[in-house]
Amino acid sequence: MGLVKPYKKRFYLAVIIAVLMAALSPITPLLVQVTVDKYIIAGDWNMLITMTGVMMAILIIQALFSYNFTLNTNFLGQSIVRDLRTRVYSHVLSLNLRFFDRTPIGTSTTRTINDVEAINDIFAEGVITILSDLLTLIAVLSLMFYSSWQLTLVTLSVLPLLLIAAYIFKEGIRKSFTEVRNQVARLNAFLQEHISGMSVVQIFNAEEREMKKFVTINKEHRTANIRGIWYYSIFFPVVEIISAMALGLLVWYGAYEVLKERTSVGMIISFIMYINLMFRPIRMLADKFNTLQMGMVASERVFKLLDNNDKMSGDGKLIAENIKGDIEFDNVRFAYDEENYVLKNVSFDVEAGKTLAIVGATGAGKTSIISILNRLYEIQEGKILLDGVSIREYELSSLRSQIGLVLQDVFLFSGSIMDNITLRNPNITQEQVKQAAKLCGIEEWIERLPGGYNFNVMERGATLSVGQRQLISFVRALVFNPKILILDEATSSIDTESEQLIQNAIEKLIEGRTSIIIAHRLSTIQHADKILVLDKGEVKETGTHEELLSLDGHYRKLYELQFKKKEMVA
Repeated sequence: MGLVKPYKKRFYLAVIIAVLMAALSPITPLLVQVTVDKYIIAGDWNMLITMTGVMMAILIIQALFSYNFTLNTNFLGQSIVRDLRTRVYSHVLSLNLRFFDRTPIGTSTTRTINDVEAINDIFAEGVITILSDLLTLIAVLSLMFYSSWQLTLVTLSVLPLLLIAAYIFKEGIRKSFTEVRNQVARLNAFLQEHISGMSVVQIFNAEEREMKKFVTINKEHRTANIRGIWYYSIFFPVVEIISAMALGLLVWYGAYEVLKERTSVGMIISFIMYINLMFRPIRMLADKFNTLQMGMVASERVFKLLDNNDKMSGDGKLIAENIKGDIEFDNVRFAYDEENYVLKNVSFDVEAGKTLAIVGATGAGKTSIISILNRLYEIQEGKILLDGVSIREYELSSLRSQIGLVLQDVFLFSGSIMDNITLRNPNITQEQVKQAAKLCGIEEWIERLPGGYNFNVMERGATLSVGQRQLISFVRALVFNPKILILDEATSSIDTESEQLIQNAIEKLIEGRTSIIIAHRLSTIQHADKILVLDKGEVKETGTHEELLSLDGHYRKLYELQFKKKEMVA
């Protein structure tokens, strides 16, 4: 209900309309009773025409109220959905990468789209509609008791049966809705993952196996929905039978009362209309309560996501402007799962404007160093200093704006090359992009593409080769003009000719910048000012290329192993 505050006027208007609709509901049966007893039987045709006109006017007013009620409640629901979805996505953007490591992408998509949409039903078909139905029920029962408490009690004698049926329906459908939401999330997660990895599925001829998995998941989704449909298919006929029983009892008892002249024909007709007015909201209330429950199940999931505070602390106040770029790791210990440490007492420093190369076997912890320097994850122990100040003291976005990163696995978004380079940053001009592309030696290649910088790369860069995507990511890093440049296997997917262009660009780019280069090919890092050798999360050696070769340790073994492979290939 806190989400309603920005739209409280529209909410109050919907509530007022609900009250007026409830007040008008029992008036028509009352007018019918008066018309039958006083004017039809008496043959007063003038008053009959007048009463017909009054009932038509009430009908038109009810139609206008219904129109405004539906419009207001749905507008309210969609406005809240828009605000909540924005809030959820904003929260997702701020979450620690650890959350995404543990949560399937399809599940987060379901929370942001399907579950938030279900919350719309709380307002469009839930809370206010339930209020309207309850008020209608109260108004109808009040007028029924006022007209004839005997006939009312006869009509309500079947109410216990209806309440029992509604309770069974409510409990069954609640479990069904919960299962449906779980199956939707599972289905979304499976589809997102397998469509993204379709090339792997096809390359390894796994279509049939994955299809069997999908058929199983889809069947379970269908079963969950059919279970809910089954409850509906039982409940509504039961309500109709109970309603018919109430009508039968009314006619039986009412006829007896008419014959004894203790009640009128108009009264019986009005009570038949009251029964329809009474059972309609009762029948709909059970359905609306379940709509409300489905929305509550969805909202519970959404608010659980919003309550997740697994995100980087934004307490830092320093703005990372005019920094020199001195980096220091002091006894840093880091684990992704709080238990299995991938970095153990790592200590090193990089002077501003110098180049540090990090080498080591797969899983040594090289990429983890980059991740914690960017504060994509928080470290458990130790300190990371930038210009002698803990990186936690810097404002997060300011810190990251000073670090340029080129990854081995490049992610491109659907859109133009220009959009992928600038990431839609309005402060970056096309001229800056062209200069960065020229520095990388790929300006001519981009301009030869259809549309040049407006060429659509499609989702994940599907229309470009791996090497081309990596070149674009390099331009992306350059155009932001960072003080610190990190290259994580940046040339691994580039051919020899392109690599030479990139190496020339790197030499120009790293002048005056602090650079960290991760590379498996030791030939690309021999001129680094310092080389750090990692093994199983620990620093084994530090020094220049010549110094490390003279130590006859880990680095020399890596170097000799790599060059022996080259000789064998040659």
